[in-house]
Amino acid sequence: MDNVSHGFPVTRSGRSAQCLLRTIRYGRQEMFQQGLLDIHFGNHGAMVARVRYDFYWMAFITVSGEPATRHEELARIAAQRLNCELVTEARLADIIASEFGAAEGVSDKAWPHLALSILAKLGTEQHLVVSSTGAELLFRNLPGILRVHVTEPESRRLGNLMVDRRLEREEAKDLLWDMETEQSALRKHRFGRAGVRFESYDLVMNGEALAIDQMADVLEAAVKSKGMLEAGLFSLAAEAQLQFQVRLKLARFGIVPPNRVHLVHKEFGHPSEQVFANLLDFYRIAWDYEPRSFALQWDKDGKVLEAFTPDFYLPEFDLYVELTTMKQANVTKKNRKIRLLRAIYPHVNIQVFYQKDVRDLVIKYGLPERLAQ
Repeated sequence: MDNVSHGFPVTRSGRSAQCLLRTIRYGRQEMFQQGLLDIHFGNHGAMVARVRYDFYWMAFITVSGEPATRHEELARIAAQRLNCELVTEARLADIIASEFGAAEGVSDKAWPHLALSILAKLGTEQHLVVSSTGAELLFRNLPGILRVHVTEPESRRLGNLMVDRRLEREEAKDLLWDMETEQSALRKHRFGRAGVRFESYDLVMNGEALAIDQMADVLEAAVKSKGMLEAGLFSLAAEAQLQFQVRLKLARFGIVPPNRVHLVHKEFGHPSEQVFANLLDFYRIAWDYEPRSFALQWDKDGKVLEAFTPDFYLPEFDLYVELTTMKQANVTKKNRKIRLLRAIYPHVNIQVFYQKDVRDLVIKYGLPERLAQ
């Protein structure tokens, strides 16, 4: 069982690679130590969040539809009315290409993680309306989300294509079949399922019964009724947690996010510290090596008799990290110092990692061998 000390999980034994994720998850007091949010990734990259119901994030509105339903136009109108940023399939592909490399070189299975990274970053600046295949599966179970879907009978959709593309009916039929096949394949590749499940949506509208402006009225009323525009934007603390987990997922596909933190050459006291520094560098987590010492015992004249210097400080998470060997004598000695540090400096956040923890992370998340050497 894990005990929680000063907001951080501390295990008596059996530490694992998940310790680092738990440490980062609990590392920012702004949200996580207040119990406002807990994030984990479900199947096929969907982010599942357990959020206190009185805490709302930025508005995240997804607008999707069957092929040829003009749901993209609904998304555009909604974004204009609600003063939200519009993110279309094409724009998302352009950002992925510019941030992570050519779109055709990116695996479809990596797409949910790439999209999460981009949308989370955009969400720190403005509320979002997203019109992209499968976007409704990205931020599930968040109070600040509204997932809209447009459906129409086939005859209506054929008519849309005939008017928009100036096609004959048979040509429109062939095109509609191609569009449906492409959309199903894209869903299958990205999320592991081809079909649309209506329970994945909060609001489904029939384009045959409602004109575009009328659907926009309904969508706008739903957003205002939920108070979504009154919510704050995506917090920087929440984005930091999500981006860290996204980096771990992307590493499995050999994708390194841009602007990674470059490793600062240091003289490390132990090889495990070098490996841990490489791990942090690979995932763009800023760090300082042995930045300060904490006095633990003094003599009667105030002279420091004993001090403790943690191996790393992660400024992004206000967290000190100490690595230790598997030798029990060293572990016992170090644990005593850490208990003293926590008693004397209760405001200082510190977490202990064993060499096995670092090795497990390297193996579990597919860190390239060159960084583990």
